[in-house]
Amino acid sequence: MSDTVTLTLQQAEQLSLDILTRNGFSDAHAAAITRSVLAAQRDECHSHGLYRILNCVETARLGAIDPRAEPEVIDQAPAVVRVNAHQGCSLLSLEQGLPLLVAKARTTGIALLGINNSFHFSALWPEVEALSAQGLVGIAMTPSHAFVAPAGGRKPLFGTNPIAFSWPRPGKTPYTFDFATSVVARGEIELHRRAGEKIPDHWAVDVDGNPTTSPEEALAGAMLTFGGYKGSALSTMIELLAGPLIGDLLGHETQAATAEGDSKPFHGELLIAIAPEVLLGDQAAQHLSHAERLFDGIIDQDARLPSQRRYAARERSLANGVTIPEALHFELKALL
Repeated sequence: MSDTVTLTLQQAEQLSLDILTRNGFSDAHAAAITRSVLAAQRDECHSHGLYRILNCVETARLGAIDPRAEPEVIDQAPAVVRVNAHQGCSLLSLEQGLPLLVAKARTTGIALLGINNSFHFSALWPEVEALSAQGLVGIAMTPSHAFVAPAGGRKPLFGTNPIAFSWPRPGKTPYTFDFATSVVARGEIELHRRAGEKIPDHWAVDVDGNPTTSPEEALAGAMLTFGGYKGSALSTMIELLAGPLIGDLLGHETQAATAEGDSKPFHGELLIAIAPEVLLGDQAAQHLSHAERLFDGIIDQDARLPSQRRYAARERSLANGVTIPEALHFELKALL
């Protein structure tokens, strides 16, 4: 028997929709979540693909989120949009707030979208690529539950606190990066645990603050920031910008869903959209073209642009479908 299962994109989409709707998610939420996890799976970002549905459904089953919440879009100011997710998943809030964010950025040159009171579990790059697809420069960031120790510390305080950026490149795929300010995304440690594999000893520490190669000890202890104090400083910035600045919580003030029903898996997300044509007027195309010299310089040194691997994976998936572990497919089917 094979260790993997290959699904067409249509089969993967239908599986996700069926699981989510049969577990109480509204059609609108199920569609928004599916678009995100399917994009990640298509691009072989396994830690943010169909695997994420397991946690999403479990969180709903524990009553920690409202799978039918109606986001409230608020026109806060000429360059500010806010969305109250009302304790639902962030993805539907994002989709409903995005059109107003784009419109404001094209009027003011730069605009902000703050999503409050939301459950965020997805990759950030689809969100900023939605902006670069509109010709805008996109930045997104969000804190998460306290899983990461500050540099020099040994106890969880920060979230994995990812940040993403996307730069539009006319006629080409955008320049996009999305990374956690921890050494790796927490999902990578989870995947190693599921596969029975050790992790590198610089990813995390155990409960006593000692380096560990055990995924179980890492998940019970604390993850580490990338780049030591530099990653720690960036993580702090993200906590502040996507927390108090938009009127939301810090990562350590939230917690993942628990069976006891006392969890608070909600926090904020900040998106920034910048319109080159407003900043630069009729010279926008010229300066966007100038930016290509930087990308050419990187490629000329045989270096890889962020997301190049992902775009290559996308082409494979469009032709051949997506492949996931058989064990994951079994778990997903069990949710039906």
